[in-house]
Amino acid sequence: MVQRRLIPTYIFLVIVAFFSVFPFYWMISAATNESIDVARGKLAIGGHFMENFHNLVSGNDLWGAMGNSALYAITQTVLAILICSLAGFGFELYHDKKKDILFSVLLLAMMIPQVATMIPLFKLLSGAKLLNSVWGFVLPSLSTPFLIMMFRQNSRNFPVDVMEAARIDGLSEIGIFVKMYMPMMKATYAAAAVITFMNAWNSYLWPKVIMTTPDSQTMPMLISNLASGYTTDYGMLMVGVLFCSIPTMIVFFILQKQFAEGITGAVK
Repeated sequence: MVQRRLIPTYIFLVIVAFFSVFPFYWMISAATNESIDVARGKLAIGGHFMENFHNLVSGNDLWGAMGNSALYAITQTVLAILICSLAGFGFELYHDKKKDILFSVLLLAMMIPQVATMIPLFKLLSGAKLLNSVWGFVLPSLSTPFLIMMFRQNSRNFPVDVMEAARIDGLSEIGIFVKMYMPMMKATYAAAAVITFMNAWNSYLWPKVIMTTPDSQTMPMLISNLASGYTTDYGMLMVGVLFCSIPTMIVFFILQKQFAEGITGAVK
């Protein structure tokens, strides 16, 4: 029997869960109904999903946009967590006053809005002939102060005595990083991967600036184009939103346990 004093807590949790799940249900419901039914506020599941999907695929390069987003997001995730983990490893485990000053300057970069750097970055990458390429997308985000700070913070739980013993046994610094640091920090890597992948996949403003051809558009750009006409087909739009949401949900559900451990600084 549930204790009576816990009933208000469960009622509150049910209400919060409802408001959390309802937008996802509404997205699925809208994807299965006609545009006029969505505009009227119909919440029941309809039978027009395949029609909306056909309209989306026939008039837009859905699979191309999905492929571009996957390529950009995966490339940025792999390179960013590798570079930022190396930086966090060095900043925490190789103490030096100059490095601490450099890290403080690095944290100040978090105060600079992204839009303030877009014009210089665009001119730089345009001069380097990197527009409409995966490198133009990922280069500005390969080293982020937040990820470096997260890896440095979690590296404080890394056993320094084990690293000293490995050096005595003749293991190189790169060997320590690859064979000891990376396996022990796998929860932090998982958390960083989830954050980086979701940010890269959902990125809209920077791809809108750097990607100037239809062949290089991403899923957020495609969805924005669906809603930019005189009339919007809400059923087709919600199908696009559903396809855009699926990859991030899959990544989060697969790594949710490691994500929670990484955020709390767990080291195994």
